[in-house]
Amino acid sequence: MTGSGEDRLNDGLDVTGADSGLWVSGVDYIEGWRGARNAADRLNSALLSAGFELSAVRAVASTNEDGRGVVRLAGWPDVVERLAGLLEALANGDGGAR
Repeated sequence: MTGSGEDRLNDGLDVTGADSGLWVSGVDYIEGWRGARNAADRLNSALLSAGFELSAVRAVASTNEDGRGVVRLAGWPDVVERLAGLLEALANGDGGAR
């Protein structure tokens, strides 16, 4: 989960985008970020419940240039492949068996 223990997540997964330092005067980034943070926390809880380690894959809250909340998924390719397989299995109706 995100929060006061975020330093433990600095494990080599680059969660910043190329535009992460751009801010526009007068745009309320905080409101969008709060919504994204709530969604990222919920997804991170689900990832943990499904047996994933947040040091390998996690949701990260951010905003776009308009201040709209954005949730990005950051992860090691092999772990993201595992997550994609789980989601595909659920979409195909076999309950996530792989």
